[in-house]
Amino acid sequence: MARRAVAITAAAVAAWVATLVLLPLAAVLWRAGAWPALAQGDGQALWFTLWQALLSAALSCLLAVPVARALARRQFLGRGALITLMGAPFLLPTIVAVMGLIAVFGRSGLINQGLAGLGLAPLSVYGAPGVILAHVFLNLPLAVRMCLQGWQAIPAERFRLAQSLGFAPAQVSRHLERPMLRAVLPGAFAVIFVLCLTSFAVALTLGGGPKATTVELAIYQAVRFDFDLGRAAMLSGVQVALCALVAAVVWHAVATPGFGAGLGRAPLLRVRGVRLMLADTLAIGGAALFLLLPLAAIGLRGLPGLSDLPPAVWQGASRSVAVALASTALTVPAALILALAVTKSGRGAGLMDAVALLPLASSGLVLGTGLFLLVQPFAAPSTLALPVTVAVNVALSLPFVYRLLVPEARIMQADYGRLSASLDLRGLAWLRLVALPRLARPLGFGAGVSAALSMGDLGVIALFASDQSATLPLVVQRLMAAYRLETAAGAALILVGLSFGLFWAFDTWGRRHAAI
Repeated sequence: MARRAVAITAAAVAAWVATLVLLPLAAVLWRAGAWPALAQGDGQALWFTLWQALLSAALSCLLAVPVARALARRQFLGRGALITLMGAPFLLPTIVAVMGLIAVFGRSGLINQGLAGLGLAPLSVYGAPGVILAHVFLNLPLAVRMCLQGWQAIPAERFRLAQSLGFAPAQVSRHLERPMLRAVLPGAFAVIFVLCLTSFAVALTLGGGPKATTVELAIYQAVRFDFDLGRAAMLSGVQVALCALVAAVVWHAVATPGFGAGLGRAPLLRVRGVRLMLADTLAIGGAALFLLLPLAAIGLRGLPGLSDLPPAVWQGASRSVAVALASTALTVPAALILALAVTKSGRGAGLMDAVALLPLASSGLVLGTGLFLLVQPFAAPSTLALPVTVAVNVALSLPFVYRLLVPEARIMQADYGRLSASLDLRGLAWLRLVALPRLARPLGFGAGVSAALSMGDLGVIALFASDQSATLPLVVQRLMAAYRLETAAGAALILVGLSFGLFWAFDTWGRRHAAI
């Protein structure tokens, strides 16, 4: 009976997510009418979107492995704070992150100032190199955290056994680390690939014209400037097909490492040797410099603007916090229900897995446009701005939380599923004693990611909001449009602080309540 209740609940959540994604898309298709043919510029946008997404996702995952390994096997003062800070770029509103990158890598940035001092040619942050750089900057922290959680999920007994057997680092990598990476990296690559596939603000600010235009930017141009819903619907359909293909590939590629159950997750195997110490130091130091230098530039640019913030900033901040907390309160239970249902490998598990990743296939802009068309005949869209923003943020955040939960949920099911069944442990007791302690770490991290992403959302609220319902990202955008750049930088710093604070609070809760 309990298993059937869980299945019904998971089916209801999956149906709600599918409706939230497909109904707005259907509204756009209905309004658009017949699809036009793929234009030459659309073909170029599709090609650029594909290859930059592949390269950006590959670089993010490849660079994340040595950084996560170094963080997993080294203990040093401030390690926890550094791990938290290194996750900040993924949590930044994209436009704020781009501002930081330009301050470091732009024409008058720190890097080019140094190159000019050495008499070398300057680097350009615009065009394809800038888009890829920004995507790696934004997504490397996510890949590092997903890989680091994989290392932390390996039972400590396996490392102790390897140490007692005298395993060299290469043998530890072969028998423990590589199986874990085969389970974690495909999911990380898929999430980052789809993020880069649906990139908008990065291409808008750093793209180099038609040769560096993404499909998402083409959708925006079709809706905003041409109001060509047919072309927007066609491009959205291409996005859905591509992301569905990625989800299908990942479904077959992801494997569960067979480590078995353990009593704890720490400490990890300590490795010795000057060469390994130097390699780990370079990995951590290089990643910290790459990720934290733009953050410092954002702080320095925003501090002068804090002294003269208008009341709209604080009103927008309160709305953004309320939206973020409401979105997180709905996203985390929905992702947990779907992850637990999928790991039991019952009927419909593959369909639920596809539905959980379905929001990544759509564009936030397309969802907002579709909801605008659905709401407009019945009510003024501005009156429903915040509820609609919450709903869309839940849909867009769900795949990230779900993808963080699934690997450890599968390990938990493999380790404790039969034991729980033999003890007749089910329902709330099983959730409290088995699931929540084992999944607390990814739950906390996922809740933090969901809250931070909701804090920084701009796409949906821009279509619906009035002055009385504007969130903080929209206030920042309006200040920038009014050329109040110093005030906008100060408001952006408030936005960064709130996003990072929410993430830190949820992530700390998860780490404190995780099973050791």
